[in-house]
Amino acid sequence: MGTLHGTHRHSRLPRARRPRPRTCFRKGCGRKYQPRCWNQRYCQDPECLRQVRRWQAARRQAERRQDERVRAQHAQAEKKRRQRDKTSPKAVDNPEVAPARGHAASFFALPLCDRPGCHEHPVISLRNPARYCGTACRQAVRNVQDRERKWHSRSTSDGQKKRAIEYEAARQLRSQHQRSAADVPPRAPPG
Repeated sequence: MGTLHGTHRHSRLPRARRPRPRTCFRKGCGRKYQPRCWNQRYCQDPECLRQVRRWQAARRQAERRQDERVRAQHAQAEKKRRQRDKTSPKAVDNPEVAPARGHAASFFALPLCDRPGCHEHPVISLRNPARYCGTACRQAVRNVQDRERKWHSRSTSDGQKKRAIEYEAARQLRSQHQRSAADVPPRAPPG
């Protein structure tokens, strides 16, 4: 067997799609980054990731505090602590008390906005419980979910058909804009 000299038609292997640069999903970050995989939502800055983990921990802690068993356990533990404090001798008051660390430093009560990094409360809604503090957070979450949904659907035949329709509509719209821009006569200089 020798090498092929153009006698057979070779099919090209599909090129791996590289995600476009995007903006970090965490509220308050706003950095542009090149994602390494399709579902990467955050820039990989250590401070940004630390803030995301802090927000996730605050949400977990706030949700845990809503459980009745946890509340009862906490009340019992506080009662024991108060009794211990009464019986133990008082320590000398130190005016330089160290500030609270960890999650105790920042207590966030439920509900919190569903956008990562947003520690604000959702808007008050009479009809149904709101999940976001405002339009910007809701739209940011919607954009990320929409992008991920489209990425998943690209591997299905239905998704490919829908994307082809979307692309064709966008092409037609661009060509209409180009034709309308060509029809407008150039402006005469003032004077």
